[in-house]
Amino acid sequence: MQPYIIIADDHSMIRKGIKLLLMSQLGYRNVTEAGSCNELMNELKKNQCSHLILDVIFSDGTALEVIPGIRELYPSLRIMVFSMQLTEVYAEAFKQYGVEYYLNKSTNEDDTLQYIRRFLNNESFKPAQSLAASAQNPFTLLSPRELEILHYLLNGHKTIDIAQNLNLSNSTVSTIKKRILEKTDTQSTTQLLELALLYNISF
Repeated sequence: MQPYIIIADDHSMIRKGIKLLLMSQLGYRNVTEAGSCNELMNELKKNQCSHLILDVIFSDGTALEVIPGIRELYPSLRIMVFSMQLTEVYAEAFKQYGVEYYLNKSTNEDDTLQYIRRFLNNESFKPAQSLAASAQNPFTLLSPRELEILHYLLNGHKTIDIAQNLNLSNSTVSTIKKRILEKTDTQSTTQLLELALLYNISF
C-alpha cells in the first residue's frame, strides 16, 4: 500500500518540485500540498495521511508550534523536516518532539532523493550532517519554545502579540525573551536581530 503524503511549505515552487520528484522519480501517487499551518491542519483532518514533509517557517506560524498538536492527534504520522533553517539549530529541537528526519534544502538532488526514499520506506537513515559550527553558534542553545518565540521577536512582534499567538501569559513570554537574550549574549531585540543575520537564521 502506497503512503499518503502531505508536502507543507509556504513556497509553491518547492511544493510542486517535491511533488514532481515523488511522482516521477519514486512513483508515488497520493501526494497533497499545504501552504500554511492552517492548511496543513485542515489537510490532516480531511485525509488519513501517513507521511508529512514540512518546512519550519510559515506565514501563519512555525512547525514547532503545530508539531506538538500533530503528535497528539496523529501519533502514527511520520514526519520529516525539509528546510533552509540551520540543521545544528533546529534538528535537535525537533528531536524533542520525536522528529528524527531533518534535511537541509541545500542538500544535492541525489542525496535528497535517497533521504526522502528512505523516509517514505520507514527506514532508519540519517545522513552525516556537519555540526562543526554548533559550538560557536549561540542559537543552538535555545529550546523549542525559545525558538518559537525567537521567530516572533525577529519579525518585530511585541510581547503581548506573541502571548496571544502562542496562548501564553505576557510574563511567560517576557521570561523566555530574557532567557533568549541571556543565551545569545545580547542586550536587546536589535542586537538579537543582528546576531541572527550573522548566523543566517531565517525568519
